[in-house]
Amino acid sequence: MTTILSVFIIALIISLAITPLAGVLGERFGALDIPIARKVHTRPVPRSGGLAMIVAFLFALALSALITTDVTNKLILDRETGFFLLGALIIFGVGFFDDFHRLGPKIKFIFQIIGASFAFWGGLRIESLFGFDISFQPGILSYSVTVFWFVLFINAVNLIDGLDGLAAGVTFFTSVVLIILSVLKGEYLMAMLLGAFSGAILGFLRYNFNPASIFMGDGGSYFLGYTIAGLSVMGSVKCQAGAAMMIPLLGLGLPVFDAILSPVRRFVLGKHMFWPDKDHIHHKLVSMGLSTKNTVLTIYGISLFLCLLAVITVNFRDEQAGFFLIVLGAGSVISVKRLGYFEYITHDKINGWFKDIADEAGISHDRRSFLSLQFEIGKSKSFEELRQNIIRALEVLEFDYAAFYLNNGAKNKGSTGQLEISSIRNPLERRKTPAHRASVSTREEPPAWDWARGPFNGKEDTPRCFLFRLELPLSGAENANFGSLVLLKDLKQNSLSHYTLRRVEHLRRTIINTLETRMAEAIRHVEM
Repeated sequence: MTTILSVFIIALIISLAITPLAGVLGERFGALDIPIARKVHTRPVPRSGGLAMIVAFLFALALSALITTDVTNKLILDRETGFFLLGALIIFGVGFFDDFHRLGPKIKFIFQIIGASFAFWGGLRIESLFGFDISFQPGILSYSVTVFWFVLFINAVNLIDGLDGLAAGVTFFTSVVLIILSVLKGEYLMAMLLGAFSGAILGFLRYNFNPASIFMGDGGSYFLGYTIAGLSVMGSVKCQAGAAMMIPLLGLGLPVFDAILSPVRRFVLGKHMFWPDKDHIHHKLVSMGLSTKNTVLTIYGISLFLCLLAVITVNFRDEQAGFFLIVLGAGSVISVKRLGYFEYITHDKINGWFKDIADEAGISHDRRSFLSLQFEIGKSKSFEELRQNIIRALEVLEFDYAAFYLNNGAKNKGSTGQLEISSIRNPLERRKTPAHRASVSTREEPPAWDWARGPFNGKEDTPRCFLFRLELPLSGAENANFGSLVLLKDLKQNSLSHYTLRRVEHLRRTIINTLETRMAEAIRHVEM
């Protein structure tokens, strides 16, 4: 215990001493967090604090060699430790560079995978999952799970780093509980590593707690997430299997949950999956009326409670632990739902999204049925056949009235000269238009033909506030303007379906393509 406490104090003192220097460096070279809409601070703050934490951590481990004990003698730079530290430097480096010169999310994500891969190659591997061996050759599953574990914690800590002292405090509590577990299991070397880690965090937290004078930046959050993930994997191998991994998973339960759900939420809303926003759990708590400091303290309390529950859980029998985790998971989901965090991914929205995909891909029955009508329109040999097919499509779409207006003055300029569209208008039989039908249009000229479903009278039977009117311009290529198709729908009787407007656009394009085809045939006939 003396060795662990000594290394903790060394890291704490170093961190306390160099954190202000890291802040000066950030101000000097432009690593400043400028207040924007999604930020809660109101003045520029240096975001170079991660440098102080990693330097304090590494120097504390190096100076521990001066303390000759059985614990420090076990600290050797073997392959596992060496690759782990190399991965930490890579992860910190890309985050720290981003603090000065912004990098794209894809580049940072690639380097996160590279850093996690170094830890895997060094021997830090998750080789069992839910009691099943996943380390069989060629080890792709073990590699994938291990890299996912590292990337998950890196981004979990990064996402929760949105309020003063939040990410550092939650990670500190988790590391302290891991120290307790390591000491109880007799793994003093692991406890010493965690002691250096927690000391470096606590020294930085002195300056990062509300109101913060320095931020950890991406370099700091990446370092914290990577290190807690790596040390937990290392501890799970050297002590009770899975125990050291369960504690950070529960202790960082809120940010881990946030890290998993945030990309899903952004994807559903059509946002970039890796761009930051202001819809994280801590932002939700602030929007509910909690102050920044009270929000941080609330999440501190939840994380500490979850850490203690993790210690209790690892001492249960497997059946008890499994039941406990199910209850805890259900309670967490219910609690987070009350924050309104699931409002974007409710069942109806997810179901609607899948329906949209099926409709766009032409898988749904309705889309395939309407597609067959489009084929029939395209195969129309005469304008009368075209009219009948259009009416069939409008009946499916439940429109109440349609009027087809032909543009007499439109010209089509082609290689053969100018052809008036009126010259191909003759095959289209003009029908006598009842006065009451013509009145529903704002156009003065009568339509070439019109159609109504039943005794519909848009002006007399339907109040204007319920009448949906849509005029579709039938404009083709090369400045060909065939006219327009006016559609009316009584929304009091039938509302618009989810895909009405999409179907109408498909119909418009099909009509234009058909008219262009008929016009091309007319041109060829005239030339002959």
